[in-house]
Amino acid sequence: MIQAQILPTPAGPLSLLSHEGVLVAAGFTADPDEMLARLSPALRALGMTRVDDLGHAAQAVRDYLDGDLKALDGVAVSQPGTPRRQRLLTALREVPPGATVTYAELAERAGMPRTAARAAGGACAQNLIAPFVPCHRVLPSTGGYGGYYYGTPVKQWLLAHEAGTL
Repeated sequence: MIQAQILPTPAGPLSLLSHEGVLVAAGFTADPDEMLARLSPALRALGMTRVDDLGHAAQAVRDYLDGDLKALDGVAVSQPGTPRRQRLLTALREVPPGATVTYAELAERAGMPRTAARAAGGACAQNLIAPFVPCHRVLPSTGGYGGYYYGTPVKQWLLAHEAGTL
């Protein structure tokens, strides 16, 4: 069974979905069913129940919001993807809070040539576990914030929170 919890944040409600203590989805929505729909058929088939407290993952969010910007790093996550996608997601988790990278830099950190920037963008676009896998820390090389699945205002809030400019 997938367990779901919705946490209030200044950037909006954050839904967390966990299976056997591992976070399989997280996103800025008040409807965990939206997150469930993005999971693999095998995980969706397990069903979902809402819980009051997911424990470590929920506490990590509270700690992050209280200023411990590395709190999300200690939460176990799992999402599907090819070995190439997994390298990109791992490199993404290694971008420290308060820092940003371009898509090309992310690809380089994952051990891929600069031409893999498009793959880095795809990994960010399909990331199921925001902000634990911090795709908000990737910006286009042309400037600005670029896209973000949960909207530019959420991305801006996360970056400002991490930069200590709120």
